[in-house]
Amino acid sequence: MHLATYIGLQHTASRTLADAFRQVAGGHADEPDVHAVCHTLAGMSDTHVDRLAPVADRYGEQREDEPERLHAEGLSRTRSGGVGLLRDLQDLYTLASFVEITWTVLGQAARGTRDRELLDVVEACAADTRRQLLWLNTRIKQAAPQALIASAAAS
Repeated sequence: MHLATYIGLQHTASRTLADAFRQVAGGHADEPDVHAVCHTLAGMSDTHVDRLAPVADRYGEQREDEPERLHAEGLSRTRSGGVGLLRDLQDLYTLASFVEITWTVLGQAARGTRDRELLDVVEACAADTRRQLLWLNTRIKQAAPQALIASAAAS
């Protein structure tokens, strides 16, 4: 059964996303909403890691390095300025999208195995991840005109 692979993948991806939210919060502390909301969203991902623990105990967990590789390539450091914020938010969006689709895969497995406990975890955590993506999408839309147009007009 390869379920352990995806449980490990999701566990690592959720932890990586939490760390990435905290990194962006710290790197863009001059943006009060980004700082505060990113810490809140990191806490959601921390909860996902905790909620996956009993499932991992039951099925086992095989660690994969894709989320770490994505994190290392996308968020090895935060960038500065408006365009930097925009790019950091996009990197978070990419990682959160990976987390979301991995919840989808785990949800399908939960349905296939009729594992109600896993399905409950997936449904709750996937809903949180959709909220994370919604905020990121909204914040990207807010940041884009300022970063791409207003900065260019001032030059």
